[in-house]
Amino acid sequence: MALDLWLPRGYGLDEGSKVGKLLYSGDDWQIYKTSSGDNILLAIPELEKKWCAFGFIAPSIFHDVVFGSALYRGLYVIKKYTIAPIASLDRPNSKVDAIAFSHSLKASRIISHDVSFHDALYLEQYSRLLPTWSLTPRVDDALLLGTWISSGVMVSTESFRRLRSLTGWMPKDDLAEIITAAGLSVHAEFSILTKTNRRQDSKADVLREKSNELSDGKPVDQRPKTFTLPGREALESFFNDHVIDIITNPEKYSALGVGFPAPIILHGPPGCGKTFAVERLIEFIDWPSFSIDSNSVGSPYIHETSKKISKVFEQAIEAAPSVLVIDEMESFLSDRQSVSASGLHHVEEVAEFLRRIPEAIKKNVLIIAMTNMIEVIDPAILRRGRFDHIIEVSMPSRIEVEALLESLLSKLPKLSDLNLAPLLDVMTGKPLSDSAFIVREAARIAAKANKQGLDQESLLFAMKSILGIQGNKKNSIGFV
Repeated sequence: MALDLWLPRGYGLDEGSKVGKLLYSGDDWQIYKTSSGDNILLAIPELEKKWCAFGFIAPSIFHDVVFGSALYRGLYVIKKYTIAPIASLDRPNSKVDAIAFSHSLKASRIISHDVSFHDALYLEQYSRLLPTWSLTPRVDDALLLGTWISSGVMVSTESFRRLRSLTGWMPKDDLAEIITAAGLSVHAEFSILTKTNRRQDSKADVLREKSNELSDGKPVDQRPKTFTLPGREALESFFNDHVIDIITNPEKYSALGVGFPAPIILHGPPGCGKTFAVERLIEFIDWPSFSIDSNSVGSPYIHETSKKISKVFEQAIEAAPSVLVIDEMESFLSDRQSVSASGLHHVEEVAEFLRRIPEAIKKNVLIIAMTNMIEVIDPAILRRGRFDHIIEVSMPSRIEVEALLESLLSKLPKLSDLNLAPLLDVMTGKPLSDSAFIVREAARIAAKANKQGLDQESLLFAMKSILGIQGNKKNSIGFV
């Protein structure tokens, strides 16, 4: 973001007002308040010409603004209309505000099918979003609109159920209207079942209704067929086969005696990607999720922890079908034989899990546990019938790192073909999050250098600066 003022405060404008406070600023544009109360958008001529060439706006509404030897193109915006970068917009104050933005998104998308509006300026007066073509990954319209409506939570409008839970102040019919006004689709059966409906319907009907919501606002036959997990092909395949396909096609499985997906344990070293994988799965299936970890249910008081565990299970069962994540399961489910007399309350906690897990499975609660220490888990927990699937998630292989990098880089503009071999040599066996961080850092470096795309030089510079590679010396990776 540019920090230098293009125009000094008090500078006289041609319509008689004076420049006031700088409101927002980017590399190629700035927005100022004026003494009249209106706002003025300034853009470098190259950006204004690009907007006009695409057809986003007519050149006749711009005028020259000269300061010294610098020439800018200016556009006045009446004070009652919003003009701001999308990233800085407050959530809508009313349905009318939201509909106005949706119309602007739809009208702008008609003009260009390819441009990303995540870095755009919202020009309410002309019902337009003006892209700024920054060197950042594109964002689809559904995620853009959902993030704005939910006050910054990264949620797509296709996940109507989750978005609805984040916008309780807005009636669901209004939310659906806002989404459709943007040219986006909402599934015909977007309504959320009330508790009364849940009691009246059979569990099979509830599960089918929630499975339909997996379509994320799209007709069932048009929704994504598979869950994707870049860099983790084996885990992706497991989730698709043992979770996604079963909950989206319950009839064909139940006909052969296969019920709701069995509980799963993911185990592996810190940083291997267990949490990321689970978060992606929850996002995809779009069910209510609940968590049990030492921070949320741990207590120094005897019996209190087991009571909290039971309460979370009750909440998950009430919201079923739902997902219950047990993080750091070694904190609750370590081998009871190794527990000293002073820790007999731990035996009670394990017993509570043993009692509640089978009940939750019958009530359509998907249980996923994670641990870095599978060897200390109580054998009774690891038995078939409680956790049927025990999946090791190791540090990524070269092929997995390459798959992730290719996925991340496919979303960014590139100046030339990139050679990933140097990055693969270093990042194989290291957390995938480190590889993702290097790509983001490379994009930042390229943008700072005013490059229009990512290049090999930026990628290598990011890798060397982050990993601390100096000559032949390699420091272990770490972040402050």
